[in-house]
Amino acid sequence: MRKLLSLPVKMSLSTAENQVYQNALKYIPSLALNLMAIKVDNRPDDFLGWCGELIRLCREDLNMDYLEDEQLVPLKKLQGVLETGYTISQFKMARIAPWPIYADFIQQQSTVHALDERLRLLNHIESIRETALADLPIEDRLTFVGKHTSQHDYSLYNFDVEWFASTKGAKVFHLLIEQLPEKFDVALAHIPLTGDVTYDHYQNFVKDFKRIFNDYTPEKGQNNTPPLAAATRLLAMRRPDQFIALNNNKIDILCQGLSIAKMKNTDFSSYWHDMIGTLRTFAWWHQSQPSLVDEPITGGADETISEIVNDNVELTLWKNRAVLIDLFLFADADLALNSNYVRMRDKAHKKVTSTSKAAPKKRTKESAEMLVDKALMEDDLPEYLQGKRDSIVNQVKDGKSVEQAIGLIRAIFG
Repeated sequence: MRKLLSLPVKMSLSTAENQVYQNALKYIPSLALNLMAIKVDNRPDDFLGWCGELIRLCREDLNMDYLEDEQLVPLKKLQGVLETGYTISQFKMARIAPWPIYADFIQQQSTVHALDERLRLLNHIESIRETALADLPIEDRLTFVGKHTSQHDYSLYNFDVEWFASTKGAKVFHLLIEQLPEKFDVALAHIPLTGDVTYDHYQNFVKDFKRIFNDYTPEKGQNNTPPLAAATRLLAMRRPDQFIALNNNKIDILCQGLSIAKMKNTDFSSYWHDMIGTLRTFAWWHQSQPSLVDEPITGGADETISEIVNDNVELTLWKNRAVLIDLFLFADADLALNSNYVRMRDKAHKKVTSTSKAAPKKRTKESAEMLVDKALMEDDLPEYLQGKRDSIVNQVKDGKSVEQAIGLIRAIFG
């Protein structure tokens, strides 16, 4: 273990990798005796392998029974630092990789990153991309914007709609997307469905995106600030070959991995100039479009991944090459199992042993309409609420009370 911990001293580390190593050393003394008790057989000669091996040892070989309560915090922090180092080293490779290496790497991450499920989501998005958000059924609209609900029947949506970037925490964004989907369609229309996306295209989208929040939220404040993360989800689903989808948890690690300055969730300029600008310097991003073949090439059990990748799969990866950069992020064995689709599927397959704990059924559309119409007959309600009837019905159908639904509408438009 002592030799393993000192190995990075002999490696050629980048500035970011060296910072990770120094941060990791801060937590080693608190765990030294426990770590020294681990038998070490593998001593990688690269920083990526070093981080991966130490992560594995901490997860699998460290005897948790001998840890004191006060050691749990430094252990968690050490693992977090090592995961950051792992991601940074993978991105170091991504910055110089040609297309064949990039495509092979993505396929190698298939299991741990649930690639098949991610591609099912992206294929579904492709099938609805040309339809306006305002014309999509609510389930598809939420799929596009990245919010999972119980309305997403796992037998119809055999993927987690929140892969790449969930927006479920962006409450104002979702209220606006429900009330004013046509406004977001206007913004997205600036981004062409094919061909190059220019800075002018992006700027026009950003102006209209921000205008929705400025014009249709009653008060200026932190909660009403146009969120960059939600905007990037829309952009990445519109053009997954051009844009990276962000959430608050990914921004910092992606900035470190791409060696760009840290940005805030409001910094639309840095997203384009630094993050997308850096993406466009990568050799694999400039790969020309692969050919489409009629019949996939199959490989034997002894063939490598690169030998059995067929042009159709390669074309799918190419069409989604920017958003798939997520697969360079560290992932543990539980990531794929935490998919909302997997959870719903497995829950549905379990036999119900007791009916006493069964969840109450949601209201039908008809019953929701009756409750809403009764409430809207009150004389003291503002006239504009009548025009929001369908939205109120949808919220009541989804489980909210009429009072809650009307209160939300008042908060936005009242």
